Amino acid sequence: MRWAGQTLDAADDGALPGLERSGLVRSVQTPEFEGITFHEVLCKSALNEVPGESQVPFSWTVNPMRGCSHACRYCFARPTHEYLDLDSGNDFDSQIVVKTNVAAVLRKELARRSWKREPVALGTNTDPYQRAEGRYRLMPGIIRALTESGTPFSILTKGTLLRRDLPLLTLAAQKVDIHVSISLAIHDADLQKQLEPGTPSPRARLDLIRAVRDAGLDCGVLVAPVIPFLTDGAKQLDGLIAALAEAGATTVTALPMHLRSSTKDWYMSWLVKEHPALVRRYRQLYGHGAYVTADYKQWLKARIDPLLDTYGFAAEQTRSLPANEPVEPRELATSGPALTLF
Repeated sequence: MRWAGQTLDAADDGALPGLERSGLVRSVQTPEFEGITFHEVLCKSALNEVPGESQVPFSWTVNPMRGCSHACRYCFARPTHEYLDLDSGNDFDSQIVVKTNVAAVLRKELARRSWKREPVALGTNTDPYQRAEGRYRLMPGIIRALTESGTPFSILTKGTLLRRDLPLLTLAAQKVDIHVSISLAIHDADLQKQLEPGTPSPRARLDLIRAVRDAGLDCGVLVAPVIPFLTDGAKQLDGLIAALAEAGATTVTALPMHLRSSTKDWYMSWLVKEHPALVRRYRQLYGHGAYVTADYKQWLKARIDPLLDTYGFAAEQTRSLPANEPVEPRELATSGPALTLF
């Protein structure tokens, strides 16, 4: 790899004990990704089992990376970086852990006689198509391993790098059941740049939805999180759902923002700076917990459901994910915070 000359000595001096526990091989910086350090690790396992009590439509997940350069202020997965002795704020955005051997390990696990070909989900923690995927190219090997083993799988992403793998996904769909979903919750480009500075623009993701449909695949859209008082206006939601319908989305699921653990502090620090007038309303809405009040959920549902009907997203056709259901892969079950869907 042409990054060989960019290895950091800090990776070997014991300064990152959490990463050493995760199988750190080296840490790399490159001018192409200014401000970002990639920590290359060798993982011992690729498949993460979801606890049986979790009411989600999959039993296993694969997370090729930890941390995410999308830098979404509200990202639920931020607290998982603390297990690595990294912080859940800037470190989560800039210290990216890359499981360089994940595809090879996954292939071995899928070859076991005990493997029952249960559905596997990608993108339930950090985005598998964040920018680093363009360099490490982990997803083609993961897709091939799942397909060749006869394992159904789903992908949830904000990353337009998915477009690169559409030919591979089209072939995979001929052999196994696959679901592709795009996350797009903010239609306003200026607000998107503030809250999701590392993500592709709303227009780019709408174009991605069209590309997925043109490839002959269904494309669900997760409008999550809906951000109270910033993206939950009637005109805002109408404009977004209309754009999703025009782009050819096959299903739409909308869910309100939740703010777990240290993610709440990170998001609120941004809100205090950018929208101080909303701070009091947020404290009332979220109280001392991570989730919006039941009244707000009902209000949001009453606002969104008619829009889904108007634009042809019938309720029975729209896949629904539980808003408050934690997903805790076994790799973190005893050593780190619980994961959630978004």
